[in-house]
Amino acid sequence: MIKVLSLNSVSVGVSFVLGLLSSKIISVFLGPSGMALMGSFRNFTAMIKSIATLGMNTSVVKLIVENKEDKEEVSLIYSTFFGVFLGLAIVLGILISLFSSWISQLIFFNNSYATPIQFFGLMLPLIVINVFWTSVYNAFEKFKHLITIQIISNLIIFASTAYLVWQNNIQGGLLSVVIGEVIMFFVTYLFIRKTFSEFKFDYHQIELKKYLSDMQRFSIMALLSAVLVPLTLILIRDNIVSVHSIQEAGIWDGVNRLSSFYMLIFNTGISMYYMPKLASLKTDSEFKLELKSYFKTLVPLFIVIVLAIFLLKSYIVQLAFTEEFNKINSILIWQLLGDFFRIMTLAFGFQILVKSMLKRYFIIEIVFNSCFLILAYLWIPSRSSEGVVQAYFAANVLTFLIILFMFRKLAKN
Repeated sequence: MIKVLSLNSVSVGVSFVLGLLSSKIISVFLGPSGMALMGSFRNFTAMIKSIATLGMNTSVVKLIVENKEDKEEVSLIYSTFFGVFLGLAIVLGILISLFSSWISQLIFFNNSYATPIQFFGLMLPLIVINVFWTSVYNAFEKFKHLITIQIISNLIIFASTAYLVWQNNIQGGLLSVVIGEVIMFFVTYLFIRKTFSEFKFDYHQIELKKYLSDMQRFSIMALLSAVLVPLTLILIRDNIVSVHSIQEAGIWDGVNRLSSFYMLIFNTGISMYYMPKLASLKTDSEFKLELKSYFKTLVPLFIVIVLAIFLLKSYIVQLAFTEEFNKINSILIWQLLGDFFRIMTLAFGFQILVKSMLKRYFIIEIVFNSCFLILAYLWIPSRSSEGVVQAYFAANVLTFLIILFMFRKLAKN
């Protein structure tokens, strides 16, 4: 884990700096309202990506980890899942393009932003194939390739985002969300072309029946998250706008954006190291050892970073945003505390995901999102954006307590 985090630190450092600079550009040219609109579009694109892949990227990691020594089996897995990913993405992309005006009205309350949605629909096959390729890299633990892809992609994405926002205002900002995903596809392709030439797509090798049970389990879990998580965020944002203003919603999106910067090191480290590692474990005792490593290594590191961000928050907010976003200083503490409990919950959450514990997964997802949504609705009228981050903190605490109860037997073993 330390090795992966160390390798990833360069990528995270680059991403953090570029993220702050891009936030500054967005806040200067688009303001809080533009930040809110881009947040809604990111939620929508994340939801569609999850629906298009249906959690099968986790299936890919699990199956390749279990069969990585068998080249014929890996080739079969590659061909089958590549075909399924591509087929789903094409169908979903066509539907999105056809109903782009209706979708724009639904998420932006007007149909002026149909063009970025159409573009996203057309590019969806490329975006989904990139998810598949990075899953294959992840399964083979090619961390250096993944980190190099991230660094190169982030540099190009920053330049394109800055140019599009500067030239085309909010339309450019929304297009940059999609273009960033497409850039990642082409950068990944340059690496895949050289290192995975033996895993060529062959439609004669597609065998859905063989992997159907794995697909179904992960698809059920992914479909729940794909709909529930972005829908919760969209509903909360819409409520802030209707009760207060779109500017206030932009403040909350600014907090989320700042959170995504420091969470990046942990999310990428966990997905690159922790998930493939859990997929290879067979017993509870092995999981318990990996869990101890997680809490001895990752959690203390997160505490140090969170404390540093809290102490330097005024400088960070000043660097990343304009004066319109100064409210972030007073409400960021709740997001930091919520993310702390989220990191501890993920230690168990990835085990639930990788081992397809459907009942536990459903309970966790439904409890967290329901609690977050209900408390946010209750607190938004009186506390505005602060009530949302307080609701996020409360939902994460409750989820952590529930997951501790679910894995209470580990403490006895």
